[in-house]
Order: sequence, then structure tokens, then C-alpha cells
Amino acid sequence: MLLLGFFLGLAVGIGFWIWQQVQLNRYLGRLLGPLTSHSYKMGLLLIPGLRQKIAMVKQHQQDLQQSLQTYQDLLDFAPVGYLQVDEENQLLWCNQQAQEILYLHWKPEQVRLLLELVRSYELDHLIEQTRDLQKPQTGEWIFHPSCDDAAEMATIKSLALRASSLPLPNGQVGVFLENRQPLLDINQVRDRYFSDLAHELRTPLTSIRLVAETLQTRLEAPLNRWVNRLMQEVDRLINLVQSWLDLTQMEANPNMQLQAKAVELRSLITSVWETLEPLAVRQHLSLSYSGPENLWIKADQARIYQVFLNLLDNSIKYSLPSTSIHIEAKILSTKDNDVASPIIEINLIDSGVGFSEVDLPHVFERFYRGDKARTHSLQDGKSIGAIVGNGLGLAIVEQIILAHGGSIKAMNHPETGGAWMQLQFREVMANFLSQDYS
Repeated sequence: MLLLGFFLGLAVGIGFWIWQQVQLNRYLGRLLGPLTSHSYKMGLLLIPGLRQKIAMVKQHQQDLQQSLQTYQDLLDFAPVGYLQVDEENQLLWCNQQAQEILYLHWKPEQVRLLLELVRSYELDHLIEQTRDLQKPQTGEWIFHPSCDDAAEMATIKSLALRASSLPLPNGQVGVFLENRQPLLDINQVRDRYFSDLAHELRTPLTSIRLVAETLQTRLEAPLNRWVNRLMQEVDRLINLVQSWLDLTQMEANPNMQLQAKAVELRSLITSVWETLEPLAVRQHLSLSYSGPENLWIKADQARIYQVFLNLLDNSIKYSLPSTSIHIEAKILSTKDNDVASPIIEINLIDSGVGFSEVDLPHVFERFYRGDKARTHSLQDGKSIGAIVGNGLGLAIVEQIILAHGGSIKAMNHPETGGAWMQLQFREVMANFLSQDYS
């Protein structure tokens, strides 16, 4: 009985298979029926070429896969982070460096929103801006990693990041990430070492100056000229040390303690010029002023005095003989929450050699001095004397202005060809202004 059932099932299966073959042959017959014998023979001749093309496509696909894997390996080995998102900001891929920088726990098979993995508004905004503008973008910010584990959170530190993004096809965006925190840490350690060194130098320099002063009264010409030269160099070192300490303190504490009060800029500038006038007389330089007479701001008078002392001192040093230094004051008006808000703008313009285009981006950096800041030359090529500076004056000026909530910009004036320093102060004492600024 079992044997009979087996043969019966086998017969049914064979019959079903034969029926399928018959149906397939009929379908092929209908499909190939319109073809003539000639076209059929031509089709047979094309089959080897078609197979070759298919093989070439497969090989090309394998090459592309290999190239993609090579690029991914290179990005994994790169010292910068890289991540890529699709048009919906879903993370498609990121290298090991990006995972370490952003504290990412991600696996290649995962497709999740980047914002779910990294809580960084700045990164998300940079990606959206890149996609909207379809142009490469850059950004810097302090990244504060988030962590669910409270014990691990205590060991995670904030990082200073720089990102460069670029638009990709189909709405995708690629982002390169650079961890700048180690560089900042090194700079902080360097500044601390320099500050400690500056503190240690002040005492021996003061002692050397006292000894030089004693010798200055006891030696007669021509020997006393060497003591005078020594005094000048010691004073220059003392000023350098003090400038470095001031700058370090300002940078370490941007919101420095300011003794703010009402300061009238016009009279303050006049006072600074009177202090420097003996230096200006040697070069036959003059000062001119245009603008309102009463310009009151809320500021630390000693600090603002230092600002104009450094700026006018530079103008005197770098101006050609028998020229003029011009100060122009303006009262600008801006809208802050639909309320008129005055801004005082001071333009200090000289007729000196100006800044070179290479130097302009760096004039506010510490210890930076361009070639033209070393000597002046007349039109006939004769030097009129070397200018000695420590390269910290403009850096200190910038820090003081920023601490007051203002801004400063360095340019070359199109008419005089000399340096053009533009300062803006926002803490204006409106009640003291002599004219209507609205």
C-alpha cells in the first residue's frame, strides 16, 4: 500500500513538471515567434559579446567596491575625523577618529539620525547650512559631550572643535572634524611657562637697572654713554616683560575687572598726544582731528588711555617725516530690538608706509612684526632709522577693546597709503552726546 502511494505521488510530480515545461515552451514560442531565422542567428552571434560586456560591468563594479574600501581605509587611518549624512541627516558612515572625537557608539549596519547620536546644535546647523547653500562651510565651537553613565561623565572633557563641511550628491553632506583641544592645551602650558619666566625676570631686571642708575651718576663721558645704552636696553626688557604679563592676564580673563566710568574721548586723545608730542616733534609730525567735540563712553580710563597711547606711538614711529596723523570721529546709529543704539567710531589714519597685504591678517598677533615694521625708507632708498618694538602693543590694544565690548580693525587708507586703524565703541553715554544720532 505504501509502495503504491509512493508511485502515485511520483507520477503526479512528474506530470506536474511536464506540464510546466509545456507551458514554458509555449511562452518562449510566443516570445520568439516574430523573430526570423536570420535574426535568431544574429542573436546567437551577439550572445558572446553580451556576455563579455556583462563580465566587464561586473569587473568594473568590483573595482569600484575595491576603491570604496580603499578610501574608507584611508579615512579610517586619517588623523582627522570624517562623517557623512544623507539628505535626512541620517549617519551613513564615520571613521574611527570621528567616533573618538564625538564619543560616538555607532556600528556600520546602523542607520540613525545624527542628532540622536551626537547632541551638538553647532554641528547640525553647519550641515544644514552646507546643504542649503551648496557651498563648503567651516565652523569652530566648544563641544560638550553627553553621556548616560554618570561615572563616565566625570572623565569626559569638553573639546574645541573645528569642522569643514562640503555638499555631496543627492543631498548628502560630508564633514571633516579636527580636535583642536590638544593645541589649545599646549598653548596654555606655553603661556603659563612664559608668564612664570616673566615673573622671575622682573626682579633681576630691576636690580640691573638700579646698578646702572648708580653707575650713570659716577661715570663721565665718554664712558657714561655705554651706561645710557645699557639703561635703554634694560628699560626695553622691563617693558617687554610687563607687556607680556598684561597680555597674558587679559587673555586668561577676557572679562577683566574694568573701572568703568564716563570718559570723554576727545580730551583723552589730546592728553595722549601731549605725552607723545616730544617724539612727534623730532619727525615734524602734526595731529589733526575732525568730528564731534564731546564723545562720552563708559570705559576704564586708564585702559583706553593705553589703547590710544599704543596706537599713536605706532603712528609716530611708522610715519614719514613732515606728514600728518589724522583722527576722525563719527557717531553711528544701529537698531537693537527696534531701538536706536549709538556707536562711536574712531578712525586713526597716518601717512606712513602702511601694512603689507601679507601682514594685515596678523597685525594683532603677539610678537608679530612685518618687514616694514623694522625700518623706514625714503623714496631715495635711504633708511631713516630702525624701529624697535616688542610686537605686543597691538595685541594688548585688541584685548582691551574686546574687554570693553568694542572692535578694532586694521587697514590701509586708500588716499594716504598709510595705516588705518578703525575702532568702534558701543558703551556710549548717550546723555552726553552733543548731537542727535537717531
